[in-house]
Amino acid sequence: MVQVEVNVDSGEAFDRALARFKKMCGKAGIVTEIKKRSFYEKPSEKRRRIEMKRQRKVKPRTVEYRPRYNNGGR
Repeated sequence: MVQVEVNVDSGEAFDRALARFKKMCGKAGIVTEIKKRSFYEKPSEKRRRIEMKRQRKVKPRTVEYRPRYNNGGR
């Protein structure tokens, strides 16, 4: 569990301090963790999601070239 702490100066506006707090929460990954835990994910679904993510990383990004032939509009 990551603890986010923001020190507010005496002359600093509340909006500015809140913006810094939100930015720090985003960098710490708290927002994504809350979204991920908002619904129960079965262990099988979790394994499947991780496997799909791994395959997307490993999959080579090649473009296949297929020549197009014009048959006179048929």
